[in-house]
Amino acid sequence: MIVVYGIAENLNPIKAELSDVIQSTMTHVLGLPEDKRAHRFIRMDSSDYYYPSGRTDAYAVIEINMMAGRKVETKKALIKMFFENIEAKLGIKPVDIEITIREQPAHCWGFRGITGDEVKDLKYSVNV
Repeated sequence: MIVVYGIAENLNPIKAELSDVIQSTMTHVLGLPEDKRAHRFIRMDSSDYYYPSGRTDAYAVIEINMMAGRKVETKKALIKMFFENIEAKLGIKPVDIEITIREQPAHCWGFRGITGDEVKDLKYSVNV
């Protein structure tokens, strides 16, 4: 699951295209199916959104929540490709994007009535 935080006036006009960029990047680097899209956009009022100096109002935070198992090299490639693709497709400079990856063991995920360590029919590999 991906959660994106940003100022509402800046995030609203680009959220569909940003979702496409996020999904294509996840598909390319992690091998996720195109239909495995779980993106949440948290649009905030500028008076509630504080961010570091040197950033613009385009500043956005992207939290990537996923099951543990990917290699360090894979996660680094994912982060770098996010920066590249967001700048190329949306014109947002890397200085205005913050990305964090939050990993949990498979047994801490619950979907389709089972836990992640019980699932046997994923269409992608977690250990990449």
